Amino acid sequence: MLQNEIKSSFVELGNFLRQFSFAKNTKDTSVLQNAIFYDDFVALIELSQSHNGWFTQEQVYFSLQSWAAALTETNLNLWLSKYNFSKTTPKKVGLILAGNIPLVGFHDFLSVLISGHYAIIKTATNDQHLLKFLAKYLITIEPKLNEKITFVEGKLEGFDAVIATGSNNTARYFEYYFKDIPSIIRKNRNSVAVLNGKETHEELVGLGEDIFRYFGLGCRNVSKFFVLKGYNFDPFFQAIYEYRDVILYEKYANNYDYNKAVFLMSNFKLLDNEFLTIKEDASYSSPISSVFYEYYDDLNHIKSRLENDADQIQCVVSKDLISGSIPFGQTQQPKLWDYADTVDTLDFLSKI
Repeated sequence: MLQNEIKSSFVELGNFLRQFSFAKNTKDTSVLQNAIFYDDFVALIELSQSHNGWFTQEQVYFSLQSWAAALTETNLNLWLSKYNFSKTTPKKVGLILAGNIPLVGFHDFLSVLISGHYAIIKTATNDQHLLKFLAKYLITIEPKLNEKITFVEGKLEGFDAVIATGSNNTARYFEYYFKDIPSIIRKNRNSVAVLNGKETHEELVGLGEDIFRYFGLGCRNVSKFFVLKGYNFDPFFQAIYEYRDVILYEKYANNYDYNKAVFLMSNFKLLDNEFLTIKEDASYSSPISSVFYEYYDDLNHIKSRLENDADQIQCVVSKDLISGSIPFGQTQQPKLWDYADTVDTLDFLSKI
């Protein structure tokens, strides 16, 4: 298949996804194959939380809208402009996908197909439905993609390269099992915010989005603060009050109650607003419903620490305190060229 054919299929997919919003679904009769897929997709979205308790309709719609915004001809052309796949021989690329947030493996799926390869996909047990539905839509739009997309239920076999995402423990298994073939192995990562007390109310509201989107389950969710010594947390708590309804979700509330109880039984000092706890801790990885923090008095020390710990960090959020940091409220809206773990997936796929 020509890359332009594949690209056009994903542009049509973007048009399809653009119809779906948490505020209101709006059917567009000009969208290809809508008569077949629209109603079934609405039904699937409504069922998503029964498949995975964390996949509320709000979170699923947010993911769909993010991909709808990304899958435009302009974005795809800009993303692809720096790569040359003319000498790339199509290979079979195994994809072992995570399932922590809706469509978390879609970028790898897109990357493999847009670079001309075959995708052999093993979905996570808790995210089996959305990607398969969208793959079916793509194949209906462009039947040639049928031979390019394979979903497997059991053991992943017959691949020439692999992209696998999992925990630090499973990554060790992946590294051993796939040691003789080209691979990208992704491990646990977390995102951090660096604060100095000069952030506006609106920026701190955005920080709340970075914390609570997908209930904090993604590697791009902020789970750790570095705050200037003497930092006053009151403006932060005032700003994130608008996310208070998060505690109404049973799975989140259960985690909040459990983790708070564990902290209190261990006599840890906590800041708490009845839906988020904040604990002073050196770790980057905080449990759901909690954020860790550390004080700093020398920003250069934090810069050095973040550089040294780069393999543990996905995103850094700040008000221009750290070079390359992401603005508040934007961590869960990556561009096509914002690669997980800073590993250029298309560059990898162009050389296998």
